[in-house]
Amino acid sequence: MSIKYIHREHLDEEKYNQCIDTSLQSKIYAFSWYLDIVCTTWDVLVLNDYEAVMPLPWRKKYGIKYVHPPLWVLQLGIFSKCDTIQSDFISVVQKRFRFIELRLNNKNLIDGDNFNFLEKQFQALELTTRYDNIKKAYQSDRKKDLKRAEKSELRIEWGGNPSDLITLFQNNVGKRTPEIKEQDYQNLETLINFCLKNEYGELCFVYQGKKLVAAAFFLKHQETVTILCSSTDFSNRKNGANTFLIDEAIQRYGYGYKTFNFGGSSMQSIAKYFLSFGAQEKIYPMLLKRPKFL
Repeated sequence: MSIKYIHREHLDEEKYNQCIDTSLQSKIYAFSWYLDIVCTTWDVLVLNDYEAVMPLPWRKKYGIKYVHPPLWVLQLGIFSKCDTIQSDFISVVQKRFRFIELRLNNKNLIDGDNFNFLEKQFQALELTTRYDNIKKAYQSDRKKDLKRAEKSELRIEWGGNPSDLITLFQNNVGKRTPEIKEQDYQNLETLINFCLKNEYGELCFVYQGKKLVAAAFFLKHQETVTILCSSTDFSNRKNGANTFLIDEAIQRYGYGYKTFNFGGSSMQSIAKYFLSFGAQEKIYPMLLKRPKFL
């Protein structure tokens, strides 16, 4: 068995993307086109002839290369048709980098006793039953939100301009997350446009009259739909707009997909909101390695 470190420019894209697409752990964030858009630099650990791969987004600071999780990438990790070689990849990446902060994926079941891992959470709803049954499982607050939305005469539009979502996000969520830089927003717009062109995603907007009050971008991959980016108008939050948007999306995607991924949050308040739709808590590991002087 041979695990090689391959620089991005030397990557066999066809073999790499084929591995991602057919792996047990397949995630849209790991495809080469996706990482090219959102990462400054990234390389890959490759087993033999692309039997398994581990993409590694990295940066350099003070002359030290470090692995980091780029924005708009929810999970990466190891991708293969089996799950017996994962610890070998972890050993290689730990030896090569002094600093690592990397979200693996929920099918990378790593023995936490042997390595430096944190358990992170995300929330997902299985779309394996009729919408009527899913809606019955909503908690009372969500049902109240839907009544508020009806009284507010909200309307939904699928499709539109990515910049409208990004502006809404910047003016609301963005003010609470100053670590998101202008380049990150540019990357997001490029990503959304690419996904729309190739039918990997969809935009959704909610209006009250002519005012945009909520918006989201959904990624579509295999049997899963994921909220990648969403925002509401924080100055107008009593109209149930966010719940209305998610409810409409659950209805829309319930016929062609098996899983609705809320995008994930380990923050208790956000997780509680997602779980109130009847979602379940899921776990994925985050690999951490920090030099002793940090």
